[in-house]
Amino acid sequence: MKKRTNWDRYFKEQMADPGVRSMVREELKALRIGVQLAKLRQRKRLSQTQLAAKAGMSGPNISRIEASPSQNLTLGTLVKLARALDYDVAITFQPQRAPTRAGRTPKNLRSGS
Repeated sequence: MKKRTNWDRYFKEQMADPGVRSMVREELKALRIGVQLAKLRQRKRLSQTQLAAKAGMSGPNISRIEASPSQNLTLGTLVKLARALDYDVAITFQPQRAPTRAGRTPKNLRSGS
């Protein structure tokens, strides 16, 4: 069994707060968008600069979106990027997860997972 570190205790304590847990969940959702964009760009063998030129944006903007998409990423920007990559944007609605008991960290948010 893995020895618990100060980080593990701190993480568990922070994740017991529903507000923090919700914030972490939202950030993870946003990061998935950035990772998807980076993977699509790499599959097309495009640099960030090349994708930026195709989408009519700046290279640093592509870098920022891939690294931290939650900062002012609009649907319009997503559509421009998708079109530049020869993709369409699809939005789906999914049911919200049931809240976990206080103090219990969802399995997918545990450190070391």
